[in-house]
Amino acid sequence: MIAQLRGRLVRKEPQEVVVDVSGVGYRVAIPLSTFYRLCDVGGEVSLLTHTHVREDALALFGFLTAGEQALFERLIAVSGVGPRLALSILSGIEAPDLVAALKASDVARLTRIPGVGKKTAERLVLELKDKVQGLEASAEAVPAGAPGASDHDDLVSALVHLGYSRAEAERGADRARKEGDGRFEDLLRRSLRILSSR
Repeated sequence: MIAQLRGRLVRKEPQEVVVDVSGVGYRVAIPLSTFYRLCDVGGEVSLLTHTHVREDALALFGFLTAGEQALFERLIAVSGVGPRLALSILSGIEAPDLVAALKASDVARLTRIPGVGKKTAERLVLELKDKVQGLEASAEAVPAGAPGASDHDDLVSALVHLGYSRAEAERGADRARKEGDGRFEDLLRRSLRILSSR
C-alpha cells in the first residue's frame, strides 16, 4: 500500500490535490485542515496517505500530520462511516475540537457537521470516546499556509461542496467577510466556524 507521497504540488483544491512524484500524478483526497497548510502549486509537498481499496476503485487520502491520519483511520473503523464521510468530518471541525467533542460525548456539536446525523454522532461517541486518548497533542492545529487567490464565489462553492446548502454557504461567507478580510484559507476556516456554531 502507498503510505506516503513526496513530490511537486500540481493542483490544489479544498478537497483534493494532485502530487507529481517522478512524473506520475497522484490524485489525493484531503481534509480542509490539510488544505489550509499546503504550499502553493509548484512547491514540494509530503503527505502521509491512507490507501483505500474497493472492488471498483483505488483511492488515496492524504494528511500533513500523523494526528490527522490517526483520527481518519479511527473514524473509518466506525460502522457506517466511510472514507468520504470521515474526510467531511475532519473538514467540518478542527481535529482538537473533534477529539474534545468525542471525549465529552457532545452529540449536539457533532451533528452540526454536514453529513453527520444524530445516530451517526451517537455511534461516533460510543465507539471512539475512549479511543481518542493521546490524540490531542498530535491533532494540534498548525498555522495556515501561503496566501492564495480568493473571491466570494470560490468561498461559497467550497462550502456547498462540503455539504452546506447554498443559502447557508452564502450566509457563512458573508458573515466571515464582515468579520474581516484575509486569505481564502482564513475566510474558509472562519466561515466553517460560523456555520458549525449555528
